[in-house]
Amino acid sequence: MKILFLNGPNLNLLGQREPEVYGRATLADVEAKVRARARELKASVEFRQSNLEGELVGWIQQAKGQFDVIALNAAAYTHTSVALRDAIVAVGIPTIEIHLSNVHAREEFRHKSLIAPVCRGQIVGFGANSYVLAVDAAVNVNER
Repeated sequence: MKILFLNGPNLNLLGQREPEVYGRATLADVEAKVRARARELKASVEFRQSNLEGELVGWIQQAKGQFDVIALNAAAYTHTSVALRDAIVAVGIPTIEIHLSNVHAREEFRHKSLIAPVCRGQIVGFGANSYVLAVDAAVNVNER
């Protein structure tokens, strides 16, 4: 099982940016937790982060035939990007939407996800553990 974790804008600032919302863990801390869980489940993971929408779209397109599942924290692009939505549909790879905070308990504009309808599921509000839960979900993505 190969899982691609994609992280959108401003996630490179984890640990410094609004720690009361996103926590104090850095993206490297999150990655370490994910790698530990992935080892337990005999899965491999790759992490990428970009502030550029087009780069994220390119990585989704390139994932076809390379990865079994995508775990995507599109950050602000969650609410605005038709391009990410269309890329997810185009590649047909099961995609799990993840967020550190509970977007449904925040500002109204964060309640609408353009990618949720084309993702297998959504994990929100568990901080860094949202990513760890995504590993479990990815390994079991084809079970219903």
